[in-house]
Amino acid sequence: MRHRTVADLMTHAVISVRTDTTFKDVAAKLAENSIAAVPVVDDQNCPLGVVSEADLLRREAVQPDPDGHSATAGRPHDGGGGQGETAGELMSSPAVCAQPQWNVVEAARTMDRHQVKRLPVVDETGKLVGIVSRSDLLRIFLRRDAVIREEITYDVLHRTLAISPETLHVAVSDGIVTLRGRIEQPALHSTVLRLCQSVDGVVAVHELPADAAATPPVRHS
Repeated sequence: MRHRTVADLMTHAVISVRTDTTFKDVAAKLAENSIAAVPVVDDQNCPLGVVSEADLLRREAVQPDPDGHSATAGRPHDGGGGQGETAGELMSSPAVCAQPQWNVVEAARTMDRHQVKRLPVVDETGKLVGIVSRSDLLRIFLRRDAVIREEITYDVLHRTLAISPETLHVAVSDGIVTLRGRIEQPALHSTVLRLCQSVDGVVAVHELPADAAATPPVRHS
């Protein structure tokens, strides 16, 4: 089994800015490249933080209203940013980074834990080599059902666990795996479910009762 890594999913050509990049230049880079955020790097190309559309808008939100409307209280922001004229003053820092060899689960947990939408990716020296976003991670769920079924049937069941495809039938529909049949070794039961669930693109794994195995499932192509 091969799990897709951050290196497989990340954007390699990263648009970045320096700490002295002006507000307007940051806004121009976001617009010109149709992106929502850019890493802020130092002279060694190591990420210091990230400046996003939200950081720029936060900067504008603290300005006096030209129509004289009163400011409304907003949700506090813990990541930094706000007032400032340059990327270094506006960025959310420190940068929360990923490594190329991380799997999707590691990257997703890091995003969730830090409540960020993207992670600069750094090599072993801390230099920026890519960026991965939530939408990048979700690409694994675009894998075709037939590909997922083949990986489970041959890589997980046959090669890894030596379970015959004739013993345990696999059906996949919209990423949902249905197993029909009987696992001859009860000790393998939890292992089968865990390995099937770990296959990239699997949304859920369902089991049907053993007596339902008499009716072979539809094989999706």
